[in-house]
Amino acid sequence: MTATEPDITEHLIRDLLREQCPDLADRPLKLGALGWDNQVWRLGDDLAVRLPWATESADALLRKEHAWLPGLAPRLPLPVPVPQRLGEPSERFPRPWLVTTWVPGEPADRAPATRAAEAAVALADFLTALHRPAPEGAPAGRDRGGPPADHSEGFARGLASATELGLIRDPAAVEAVWEDAVAAPRWTGPALWLHCDLHPANVLTTNGTFSGVIDFGDLCAGDPAYDLAAAWILLPDGATDLFHEAYRPAPDAATLRRARGCAVLRALAGLHIGHAGDHGRPGGKPTWGPPAQAALRRLTASVGR
Repeated sequence: MTATEPDITEHLIRDLLREQCPDLADRPLKLGALGWDNQVWRLGDDLAVRLPWATESADALLRKEHAWLPGLAPRLPLPVPVPQRLGEPSERFPRPWLVTTWVPGEPADRAPATRAAEAAVALADFLTALHRPAPEGAPAGRDRGGPPADHSEGFARGLASATELGLIRDPAAVEAVWEDAVAAPRWTGPALWLHCDLHPANVLTTNGTFSGVIDFGDLCAGDPAYDLAAAWILLPDGATDLFHEAYRPAPDAATLRRARGCAVLRALAGLHIGHAGDHGRPGGKPTWGPPAQAALRRLTASVGR
């Protein structure tokens, strides 16, 4: 956490825009979202300002998006927040910040996908387009994009804590999904471009299907299983098989086993964040609990398939 940040206000953002992007300074401005790393303010109808506010790592993540996302965005079939300007640290605000395109839609934790077939194809098409071999020098993940076994200690802690809180009905079934994922053969293909943070608040919906993907701060190269986990987290019941049929190339059995393990990790995190939100604790989001519970139900039912 950063302890000496100035308060982020409309007045501050307008001052920053006047200093570095004066042609944008008079546009309407309003708070859009408070993320883990950044605040997002809508700027007019088609732009947004993203400013780091809660974590020290946010600066590097914004610079990474500015460096890599403009080259990836044109091939992606869903709208993403394309960086337009990079604001540099100044006396007024000592951290970098971005102006990006605005992506309309509602976060899937508040407006889940309901049109199963359309959502499955939209997600599969997006990941098919994104999952291309990354070039040499592509960023590495923040402990993401590698084999599930790298997270065994975190999984054990998360499962034990969720069980103690009464959030897990059948911990043995959840553990079976994880153990199967850890036992699966590792990814031996090229390191592919990954979003690596496809939780429900980072995928947007419109009229029951996916309409945008935001927050590419964890963009990196690695095992596609980490992103394929999103099928169990984001899609409604009955849509996972449709997703796997639409994704290209079709994922092999080992990749699906690893993806289930990655989905379990994401679901456990969602349970804890949802529980914290239910009890009014900082960082909690009550809307994260229901999709995490649904994901675990689907995952435990999928073992052995």
